[in-house]
Amino acid sequence: MRPALTLIASLLVTGCATPAEPAPEEVVVGELGDDCAIIAAVAKEYFQFGPDNPPPPVRFEADYDPRCDWSRHGLAFARYDESAPSGGRVRPWVRFHQPRYDDEGAVIEVGIMHGPLAGQGSECRVYSGFAGWMVGGCRRTWVS
Repeated sequence: MRPALTLIASLLVTGCATPAEPAPEEVVVGELGDDCAIIAAVAKEYFQFGPDNPPPPVRFEADYDPRCDWSRHGLAFARYDESAPSGGRVRPWVRFHQPRYDDEGAVIEVGIMHGPLAGQGSECRVYSGFAGWMVGGCRRTWVS
């Protein structure tokens, strides 16, 4: 009986002393997981985009190009086409930089251009909660 108790005790101690590592597929990676949800939260809460207010075409910065299922987030972004004819006019767009994650959540730089001399940029703080990502506030960084 004593060897059985020793075995059970060692299994219990070993199980408690070594936390299980999550499998790689369980870990949410920023660009492939939360980035899309953060962009969607800012698009819907800050810019108020949705079915009644469709967004202008979306642009991303440099080599950052998240592949998001926008319909899953209730949005319908079209890609901004740099080569499309503009007729000499500034075409509207909305731009998102890659979110920067920290201990409080994330910060994302965004911008929107409605036309010549009609646009603004902002930096938004977002927080993760039980219902997903929520915008805590945005401050303007540029205006044209």
